[in-house]
Amino acid sequence: MANKRDYYEVLGVSKNATDEEIKKAYRSLAKKYHPDVCKEPGAEEKFKEVNEAYENLSDPQKRQMYDQYGFDGPQANFGGTGGAGAGFGGFEDLGDIFASFFGGGARQRSRGGVKRGDDIERLMDLQFEEAVLGCKKTISVDVAESCTACGGTGAYSKSDIVTCSKCQGSGYVTIEQRTIFGMTRSQTVCPKCGGRGQEIKRKCEKCNGKGSQIKNKNIEVTIPAGVDTGLQIRLEGKGGAGELGGEPGDLYIRFRVKPHKVFKRDGDTIILEAPLSFSDAVLGTNIAVPTIYGDVSLKIPAGTQSGTKFRLREKGVQNVRTKRKGDQIVIVNLVTPTNPTSEEKKMFEQLKNIEVKEKKSVWDKFKSLFKK
Repeated sequence: MANKRDYYEVLGVSKNATDEEIKKAYRSLAKKYHPDVCKEPGAEEKFKEVNEAYENLSDPQKRQMYDQYGFDGPQANFGGTGGAGAGFGGFEDLGDIFASFFGGGARQRSRGGVKRGDDIERLMDLQFEEAVLGCKKTISVDVAESCTACGGTGAYSKSDIVTCSKCQGSGYVTIEQRTIFGMTRSQTVCPKCGGRGQEIKRKCEKCNGKGSQIKNKNIEVTIPAGVDTGLQIRLEGKGGAGELGGEPGDLYIRFRVKPHKVFKRDGDTIILEAPLSFSDAVLGTNIAVPTIYGDVSLKIPAGTQSGTKFRLREKGVQNVRTKRKGDQIVIVNLVTPTNPTSEEKKMFEQLKNIEVKEKKSVWDKFKSLFKK
């Protein structure tokens, strides 16, 4: 990873760049360094570098992970680009760029009509405790699965699948086009069979030739401890079914964490405001402080002031990446009696008289600050 350049630096954009700015920068650099156009040394490596940067920054989820964790973070699981050819196999934009140069027309997504299944995104609500401690949840999704009647072929029977008469089964057609570079020849997806290389004489009656059916599935999701609102995880292969043997898509789960009625979260830190009586603040005490992991005894020293903060080590949120737990901050606030009893009033009167006789009151000290 040491030799990798920052993705934003590769594309020449700022970290606050919009999606449109990133796309514009990518298109410009892709044209400049494509091996079929640029003959300067190192063009192919630069082209690969540009592809990889764009793949990660054009995807909101990958970009979020990269911004938070860099090259070593969870976005590494989403895969990178391949060689120079990956530009046509992985990005629609690049196919659009060079279609005008080489007469490619519509970009072929996959050979032989095989198509990867659609990715699915779902929003999942979590309680505060579920997000902090982790849990397992079941989510219901509607996905496209291969038709059980035709096995995903879309045909009524095997005999109804014949070789495409236009491309002779290759899935491609060759076209010639005069461009600014001269006469060029290129291959594009056969418009008759859509790249499958085959035609269907009679469609499957169950799926009407689509090769897939919509089904509802219950999927168990293991949620790691420490997730927060906006974080997204990927379940590989849990999305829609591919066509003609194509691999299934992925399921993306984005979380929304409901606020807790007492605890507040700031990153990996949990904040709790706890009430404290005057007598406990003056004399000192031990209190049982609630944490997400259970009660913890906290010593309150004599003379504690309202607003004092105490730190409980490793009683906060476990970091999703490092697995280290944050701390819990306890802020004590003195509680003033709203309806004191006659006995309490009598005791406070005695305390007030003692303060007046022996020393200046707090109010007197405050007023003395304004005297010249």
